Amino acid sequence: MSTIPSPRTTSAAGPGEVPGSSEADPTDNGARGPGRPGWLLLIVLLGQFMAILDSFVVNVATATIRTELRASGSGLQLVVAGYTISYAVLLITGARLGARHGHRRVFLAGLALFTLASLLCGLADGTGVLIAFRFVQGAGAAVMLPQVLSLIQRTYDGPARARALGLFSAVIASGAAIGMIVGGLLVDADLFGWSWRPVFLVNVPIGLLLLLLGVRLMPRDEPRAGERARGLDLPGLVLLAAAVMCFTVSMVLGEEQGWPLWTWLSFALCAVLAAAFAGYEARLARRGGAPLIAPVVLRAPGVPRAVARLGLTMAMNAGVLLSLSLHLQSGLGFGPLRTGLTFLPTAVAFGAVGLNWRRLPERWHAALPTAGLLLAAVSFAGTGLVLRGGGDGGLWLYAVLLGGGGGLGLAFSPTLGRTLAGVRPEHAADASGLLTTTSQLGLLTGVAVYGAGYLAEAGGGTAVSSAHGVWVTSLALAGTAVAAVGTVLPRRRR
Repeated sequence: MSTIPSPRTTSAAGPGEVPGSSEADPTDNGARGPGRPGWLLLIVLLGQFMAILDSFVVNVATATIRTELRASGSGLQLVVAGYTISYAVLLITGARLGARHGHRRVFLAGLALFTLASLLCGLADGTGVLIAFRFVQGAGAAVMLPQVLSLIQRTYDGPARARALGLFSAVIASGAAIGMIVGGLLVDADLFGWSWRPVFLVNVPIGLLLLLLGVRLMPRDEPRAGERARGLDLPGLVLLAAAVMCFTVSMVLGEEQGWPLWTWLSFALCAVLAAAFAGYEARLARRGGAPLIAPVVLRAPGVPRAVARLGLTMAMNAGVLLSLSLHLQSGLGFGPLRTGLTFLPTAVAFGAVGLNWRRLPERWHAALPTAGLLLAAVSFAGTGLVLRGGGDGGLWLYAVLLGGGGGLGLAFSPTLGRTLAGVRPEHAADASGLLTTTSQLGLLTGVAVYGAGYLAEAGGGTAVSSAHGVWVTSLALAGTAVAAVGTVLPRRRR
């Protein structure tokens, strides 16, 4: 969730705001072939909304999935994180596929894969099968979503483009809030006695309808010759994917298995693979190739600190969502719908900040991330305090969750917008891809780290033990927010 700047700039954020602007030249009107641009906008935004919703809708179904599939804590974390892992790793490659083979064609291919994976998730009869198809779902989203912004910028210009981008922003901002509520409604309704399965199966009729409409009504486009020449950097993709998997699987399974030797060897291998990835990308750039993440972008002013800040912010966001979802349902006995509505203040505050922070006086903009992180720290500590005794927190819980969402929004959106505004135009697409990928990696790290922390402290799952788990996790989140302030403070000049 985040704001989109004016049509003259490039931005990326959250699960749906992706690096498709490599071909978004402000002087270029893009493809203007025959077709129905109104239908195109409806189709791509509904596809985007469906994919964004699916990254959040599963949070309120976790307790039910855990019970019915007898999922372990680590299995449950992989159900949540699997989607984000494949999405984060394949995102930039998905954007390049669209540039090489046509955004319409690749969007429809990604939509078809996402729809098929949703069906298979809904039919899964075990945790392992569900995890596998969640990975496939994330791959479909990674292929589909980078095309949305590109199609908008190539189809519209002038005031029409501004309106289209405004709707794009609204979908980003509302996806999390609606996802939590829709998930709660579907699980509570227990349609046809299918329990949690409709949170995935609901995508199937919508996806099939969008595919039929897309084939008939979306204007055909052709990739640009210059973009077709860019490589996909498959070795870089393999190295990055292997490093991410080594870290995530070890973090998720390690706590439950008592941190055996293989987990530490896997962490060591992750460090080796990350170093190999960085070295390969640097050599590829020196040879004039097209690395997955251009080293020159990593060295751009402000980018390394923004990478750290965005990663930590999204890790905290994922951590509070997962730990509180489990506590509210397993510890306090909330139903899925009540759980989803509980998170509404967090999602609304995050989205509102993302859409409106630019309205504040410009002289305040540099200080917004610091203020946001400190507000988030206070809110996280407050969440632990109001739930520590085993109660539901009453109205105080909604107040602290509102503050947490606003604080994370202030840390995330201004950082993203200001960093991209300071990147040279020729590096804008790579910077957008890097920051978006960082955000997704932060989400899965938060699920792994804070999820493992909560499960370790929650003990037997009673209201009191679960509240203790939330208290410890909340303190860890607050400490992370305070530590993240160091990524905002200006460095001393010699």
